[in-house]
Amino acid sequence: MRVVADARDLDLGEFLRPGDRIVMGQACGEPTTLVQALSEQGRDIGGLAAFIATSFSGLLTPSAMDGISVYSMGAIGALRALAKEHRLGVIPCHVSQIGPMIEAGTLGCDAAFVQVSPANADGDHSFGLTSDHVQAAVAKARVVVAEVNDQVPFTYGELLPAARIDCAVLVSRPPTEVTPARIGATDEAIAKHVAAYIEDGSVLQTGIGAVPDAVLRLLHDRRDLGVHSGMVGDALVDLVRAGVVTNARKRIDTGIAISGALIGTRRLYDFAHRNPQLRMCTTGYTHDAAVLAQLDRLVTVNSALEVDLTGQVNAEQSGSAYLGGTGGQVDFVRAGARSPGGHAVIALPATAKGGTISRITARLSGPVTTARSDVDVIVTEFGSAELKGRTLAERTRRLISIAHPAFQEELAREAHTIQQRGF
Repeated sequence: MRVVADARDLDLGEFLRPGDRIVMGQACGEPTTLVQALSEQGRDIGGLAAFIATSFSGLLTPSAMDGISVYSMGAIGALRALAKEHRLGVIPCHVSQIGPMIEAGTLGCDAAFVQVSPANADGDHSFGLTSDHVQAAVAKARVVVAEVNDQVPFTYGELLPAARIDCAVLVSRPPTEVTPARIGATDEAIAKHVAAYIEDGSVLQTGIGAVPDAVLRLLHDRRDLGVHSGMVGDALVDLVRAGVVTNARKRIDTGIAISGALIGTRRLYDFAHRNPQLRMCTTGYTHDAAVLAQLDRLVTVNSALEVDLTGQVNAEQSGSAYLGGTGGQVDFVRAGARSPGGHAVIALPATAKGGTISRITARLSGPVTTARSDVDVIVTEFGSAELKGRTLAERTRRLISIAHPAFQEELAREAHTIQQRGF
């Protein structure tokens, strides 16, 4: 293993070959020092391509990635800047598919760029803030470059043996942070309807953002909630410390919150450091259908850009703008809808662009992310529409009832044909 004590001395040309395909750690586990080195040196190496699932660092700008092809599962976080400039290659896939695609070689991985914590007494590094598919990348890559950051927490779960690292770059810098979103009145109204589906002993999967945070704030009167999620944010800290999240009633991983990524602030990272109540897992566990099938009362909460009158969900693209991604939505929607006592909730504001556009719509303006055959519950600030097991005609009536009143008459006209013929 080559150890680089000063990141300024890192020469990626020693490890990368022209045309190499790189898989990088994502979200708050993004190896920012390595990304900066790639932006400075990558063009000279030539023909490089990089895959990153999400990015919040702001480093992956069109100018910084000049001469480097960037791919992702969607335009999440700062990747929207690349998508806007038509510089992002979008690979439609579920989160659960990324690891297997790397393993099969379908998603090329010649080099793995990862951020890890300092090693423990056995010489093993923790992946720290993100586990998800990085283990698959490390296993597949010809060369592993690890940013060893002494400000990254040591989290329990997947470990990286020092012997598997080809180049260790020692750094001390704050990891990327994502501050909690500001919660508005609409978010609070949506959250009240979502929270009604969460009972004592429920197991939660949520994303990050204003609505999930607003939902979690309403749960302090619940008991023995569990967590099994692709990601968690700062709100988890409050629920654990208040004794609300205990994971005590989970049939598997009893007493332990499961996550694939920590997306938050230093407060969350400090909470996670050597905390046996939290385990970081690969997507082969967090999103696996067989694992999720063992969770009773699983309530999954995901977002969308729009929903059509039959229940089709678009969480990716609005017209010509690519704004989201497939992510883990389908994995968790299917699991929540099938879980005994559970629910799969898609939550979204009823309107967009200052109330001028209805998000409950006759026709989607982008692709179908989640099929209507998988959808369970749709929630807006105006209520909830339970769609599972309902006819197409009944779905139109229920969805119109939770649309903004200003659009209900127009939507009723659009729904007339479906209601008359039944499809």
